[in-house]
Amino acid sequence: MILDDIGYVQHSRDEMEVLFTFLAERYERRSVILTTNLVFSEWDRIFQDPMTTMAAIDRVVHHSVILDMMGLESYRARAASAQKATPTPPQPAAS
Repeated sequence: MILDDIGYVQHSRDEMEVLFTFLAERYERRSVILTTNLVFSEWDRIFQDPMTTMAAIDRVVHHSVILDMMGLESYRARAASAQKATPTPPQPAAS
């Protein structure tokens, strides 16, 4: 299961309880890939409760591989820069 951009959009407490339950159920049973722009110290913004936050982080980091992508250029930003750098051909004049 891939969960992309966790924490990007604020969700209700009930929705975050569902997410925690999902992570707890998958813990040590199935793989989960998470992407987020938040460091672990900011995960309280996701789960809105310190105990739930710590329990979620504990389950996520146990047996995990963490890839820190800080400082790497976004592929979307790179594509936008490349597109801007490509000159557009002049448009024919309207007759």
